[in-house]
Amino acid sequence: MFRAQGYAVRRAAALSQAGAKAGCRHSSTATRTISRAEAQDRLAAISDEDMAEVDHLVIGAGVVGLAVGRQLSQRAGTSTLVVEKNERLGMETSSRNSEVIHAGIYYPQDSLRTKLCIEGKHALYEYCAQRNVPNKTVGKWVVAQTDAQAEYLHRLEAHCKSLDVPAEIIGESQALRIEPQVRARRVLVSPTTGIVDSHAFMAALHGDLLDNGADLATNSQVVAIGNEGGSYRVLVATSDPDMPFMALRAGAVVNAAGLWADRIAGLLVPESHPWHTQYRLHFAKGRYYMYTPHSSSLRVSRLIYPVPDKDITSLGTHLTIDMGGAMRFGPDLQWVASNSDYATSEDPALREDAARSIAQFLPGIGVADLSPGYTGIRPKLQGQGGAFRDFVIAEESDAGFPGFVNLVGIESPGLTASLAIASMVSRLV
Repeated sequence: MFRAQGYAVRRAAALSQAGAKAGCRHSSTATRTISRAEAQDRLAAISDEDMAEVDHLVIGAGVVGLAVGRQLSQRAGTSTLVVEKNERLGMETSSRNSEVIHAGIYYPQDSLRTKLCIEGKHALYEYCAQRNVPNKTVGKWVVAQTDAQAEYLHRLEAHCKSLDVPAEIIGESQALRIEPQVRARRVLVSPTTGIVDSHAFMAALHGDLLDNGADLATNSQVVAIGNEGGSYRVLVATSDPDMPFMALRAGAVVNAAGLWADRIAGLLVPESHPWHTQYRLHFAKGRYYMYTPHSSSLRVSRLIYPVPDKDITSLGTHLTIDMGGAMRFGPDLQWVASNSDYATSEDPALREDAARSIAQFLPGIGVADLSPGYTGIRPKLQGQGGAFRDFVIAEESDAGFPGFVNLVGIESPGLTASLAIASMVSRLV
């Protein structure tokens, strides 16, 4: 077992405090920019005696990284450090989503996205109850407008039964009695779908891992990784001008870097390695619109989703409700080259497209009822027009890297599945 040196503990604590005091800027521009070659040379020049040692290093403090850090930090006699490149935890995909607790109904039966979503859903509801994290089982409707879509719902209902996930089909007249403003020829009712305060959930996970004796360092970007003698040498760029780099030796490393997971994996291998294509991420930007009544007055008490596309690239522009009862719509889908372009757009054409999509199931909605809210970016292994790709959760011994776990393409339902993912990672390392 490695033993965390006092330096690592003090350094992580200082950086965490600095992150807590920082403002709300998105980027981690305070960390030093360094080329891959320079970072590798700098790491190679550092002796083991000058490195802090830690048993478990988790890269990324989104909801999955925090859940993994919490899980690993429960091991007695070990040390865990979570590093996050941004100023605060959970600033990317984890806080820019629909905050839905998914039931686990869409994806192939044997996929990780199905298994971990169902397991994670139960674990998340239980955790929220134990830790007083705001949540609500509001239920969800998937609505069909055509005969073809209605046939899809019947197939989806059969799929749910095979998974032992509650679901039922109701007809148009019954749907109108329950939700008079929603238009649908058929509805699949998912009663175990819910909503959660994702920020409160992450705060609880953070508190747990600190209570377990782990550390979290913000403004800390991994810039080089080397494998040596059964452990990993890691160079971390920090925001501290007096100590711009932190050198670590870790017994196990978990790559939970979300939108940056392919790049973190790539630091460990040469540029010719298959991981650079196998784990390459594609970025799907989605805009959310807030409901601001102008031409309509909506009252809807559950989540409303359209039928998804055939490859389940997107679940469609849907209606969700937050813990305060406010309604929002989104996300739409735009393939982008950048994994950090969160700019909202006032383009009226985009808002008109969103309004048309929403009006298929809420005919009273108008463009004037939608105001730009926020954007999120999903890290997808499938590119535009590509077939379904499952989560990658891989302990990389077969590739020559024992104790290194890659978590790649962790998009929806990653929030729901986070506790189950953490349990799986714990079994792998």
